[in-house]
Amino acid sequence: MKNILPIALLLALSACANFPANNTQTMVPAEPLANGCIGSTELPAKYKGKFMAVEDAALLAESLGEPSKGKLCQGQVYELKQGESVVIYRAWNSTNPGSEKGKWWAASKPKGKTAGYREDYEICYQWSPLDKLTSCTLKAGTKVVIGNGQSAECSQYLTYLVSAAQQIYIENAAASVEDCKTYDAVFSWK
Repeated sequence: MKNILPIALLLALSACANFPANNTQTMVPAEPLANGCIGSTELPAKYKGKFMAVEDAALLAESLGEPSKGKLCQGQVYELKQGESVVIYRAWNSTNPGSEKGKWWAASKPKGKTAGYREDYEICYQWSPLDKLTSCTLKAGTKVVIGNGQSAECSQYLTYLVSAAQQIYIENAAASVEDCKTYDAVFSWK
C-alpha cells in the first residue's frame, strides 16, 4: 500500500501535464523564447490592415526593458495607416493627473480582477492604484510599439513574470491621441 500511493500520485500528476493534441485550452504557460519572452508581437486580429510594420530602432529600444524592470520584453514598431483609427485604453493614477496620457496602453478595455490586470501588464501597486480609465482614439500616422511585457520586481515579496499579454507603447501619447473619455473606478466586490 505504501508504494501504491506515490505511484498513483505520479500518474495523476503526469496526466495533468500530458494534454491531448486537440485540446483547445492551454493550462500551462506559453513556452519562453530564447530571449525569455513569451507571446507574439504580431498585430491583434482587430488591428490587421490598420497598421504597417516600420523600422524605428530608437523607439523600439526605448520601449524594451531589462528583466525585473518592467517595460516590454519584445516588440515590433507599427505605424497607424492614414484614414484608419483604433481605440486604445489606459488605466492610470488619479493622484497624478499627468499620468492620464502616459506611455503604456492596451488594445482592449480592462475587465476582470484588478490583480489579474496588474499581472498581465506588470503594473506594480507602487506605480498606480489603477483608479481611472481613459479610452482614446489613436491618430493616423502615429508610431507605436506592440509587444509583450517584461518581468517587474515590485518588492521582495512581489514579482510579475514576463507576460504574453500585448501592450502598446506610445512615446508621446498627449500628441498622439484624441477623442478621449475618462472613467472612474468603482468598488464592485464579488
